[in-house]
Amino acid sequence: MFDVVILGGTVVDGSGSPGYRADVGIKGERIEAIGDLSRAETRRVVDARGLTVSPGFIDTHTHSDAVLLTDPQHADGLRQGITTEILGQDGLSYAPLSPENYSANRRYLAGLLGEPPEDLDMSSISAFRSHYHKKVAINTAYPIPHGAVRLECVGFYDRPLVGNALEKARQIIRDGMEQGAVGLSTGMSYLPNAWSTTEELVELCKVVKEFDGVYITHLRDVNTDRAFGDGGVPEALEIGRRSGVKVHFSHYRTMPDSAGKVAERVALIDKAKSEGVDCTLELYPYPTGSSFPIRYLPAEASDGGPDALLKRLRDPGERQRMIEFMQQQSGDIDTAVFTHLPRNRDLEGMSLRDIAGARGVTLEEALFDLLVDEDLQVGYRGAPPDSVAVWRQISRDCVELLSRPDYMVGSDSIHVGSLPHPRAYGCFPRFLGRLRRQFDIMTLEEMVQRMTDNPARRFGLTGRGRIQEGNYADIVVFDADRIIDNATYDDPAQFPAGIPFVLVNGQVAVDNERCTGVMAGQAVP
Repeated sequence: MFDVVILGGTVVDGSGSPGYRADVGIKGERIEAIGDLSRAETRRVVDARGLTVSPGFIDTHTHSDAVLLTDPQHADGLRQGITTEILGQDGLSYAPLSPENYSANRRYLAGLLGEPPEDLDMSSISAFRSHYHKKVAINTAYPIPHGAVRLECVGFYDRPLVGNALEKARQIIRDGMEQGAVGLSTGMSYLPNAWSTTEELVELCKVVKEFDGVYITHLRDVNTDRAFGDGGVPEALEIGRRSGVKVHFSHYRTMPDSAGKVAERVALIDKAKSEGVDCTLELYPYPTGSSFPIRYLPAEASDGGPDALLKRLRDPGERQRMIEFMQQQSGDIDTAVFTHLPRNRDLEGMSLRDIAGARGVTLEEALFDLLVDEDLQVGYRGAPPDSVAVWRQISRDCVELLSRPDYMVGSDSIHVGSLPHPRAYGCFPRFLGRLRRQFDIMTLEEMVQRMTDNPARRFGLTGRGRIQEGNYADIVVFDADRIIDNATYDDPAQFPAGIPFVLVNGQVAVDNERCTGVMAGQAVP
C-alpha cells in the first residue's frame, strides 16, 4: 500500500537524461517505486497525465531566515516548486549568536530579513536548525554566516580576527560543521563581514575544507584594500587556492553594463578551474537586485552596531561626512526603489529620488531620515533598465550561463515589504517557462538538472535532487508548456501558473495550486 502514487506523468528525474513515462509510488517520506503502478493500492492518487514530474527545486540562495519563522507556510517559495532553501546567505543570519548579539543583529538585519521572534535560542547551529525542522513547509539547509562568527569573536567592531579570536572563530566553524552546516557564507558588501582580510577568510575556510564544506561568497566591494587582488573574483579564487575549499559564487551573472559579455564574466573563473580550483556558481534571471541600504553607508558608520549607527545618522557632523563619502561612490543609490518601510507604508514603491525631491533634500539626507525613522528596517530594490533590448540580452545571458554544468539557481529572494523583488515569487518558473521557451538554449531536462541534482550534490543534500527509489519524495508536478512566472516589478506578489502539485518529504504541500498547510520540511542534510 502506497501513501501517494503520482500517476501518468513524464518523469524528468534530475539527472539530465531524457524524460520517460512512469508512475511514482511514495511510502512515508521516500520514493518506494517507479514504473507501472496503475493497479497499485494507494491512499492518494495525484493525476499527472500530460504533466512533468521532477525533483523538488533547490533554491541555493534565499533570505527567508526570519519570514519562515513568522510565516512557515512560505507560499512564495513553495508555489514555485521550491522544496529546499539554503538560508544563512551573504554571511547575514542569526546563529551561532549569544542572546545579546542575536538582539543586535536582529535589528541590524531587519531591513533585509524582517523581524524573527525575539526570544529564540540562536546559540548554536543545532539550535538554529531546530527552529525549522518539521515546523515549516520546506526543507532548509544552513551555512555558517561569517558575520555571526565575527560578532561572537570580536563584536560589532572593525577589529582584526587574529590570535585567540581567530582560534575561537575556527572552533565555532568546526562545531557548526559537526552540527550539520553545509559550509561558510560571506557577503563582502556587508558588515561586519567586510572588516575581514583575505588571510582571515583563508584560515576560516581551511576548517570548512576539513569537512568538505562549501565557501559561499557574495564578492567583496567594500574595504578592497584589505583583499587579495582588490577583492571581487580574484580574492574568492585566491581563498580557494590557498585553503583548498570548494568555492561557490552567489548571484554571478551579467549586468546592464556587461550585457552580452558572458565569456568575459567567467574568464578568470574558468582559468582557475583549469588550475584545480573547485568552483560553482548560481544566478537569478532578472536585471537588477535587492538589498538593504545600510550597504551604501561608509563602513565605519556601523562600527559599534545598530545603536552606534543610529547615533551617527542623527549627528549633523557625521551626516555630512557620510554624504561626502557617498557622493564620491559610483553606486546605484539613485535607482533605489523602496520595498520595505513598515512605518511609512505609503512610501513603499517610491524611488529614493522621488522621496528626496518631494522633501526638498538630497538623496543621502532622505535615506538617512528613513533609516532613523524606521530604526534601520528599510529594504529596497533596483529599478529595471529602460532599454528592453538590454533586459532581453541579460535574460539570454542568464540562460546561457545556466547551460554551463557548473551553474545552478539561487533566487536571492527577500520576502519582506509590500513590493518585494519579483524573484521572490517568480524565479524558478521564469527560467523553466518564459526564458526556456523564448531562447531555446537548454532542454527541459538540462534546466531541471541545474535546479535539483546540481545543488544537491554541491551542498551534500543526501537523498535529494533526483527522482529515484529510496530518495526523499520532494517532487514537483508541472505543465512544461504552461508554466510561467506572473510576478512583475510593479506587481510582484503574484504566484506562477502551471505548477499544480508539490510534495515535500512525501506529503502533498501544494494541491491543485493551493497550499495545504502541511509542515513537512526538515533541516537537512
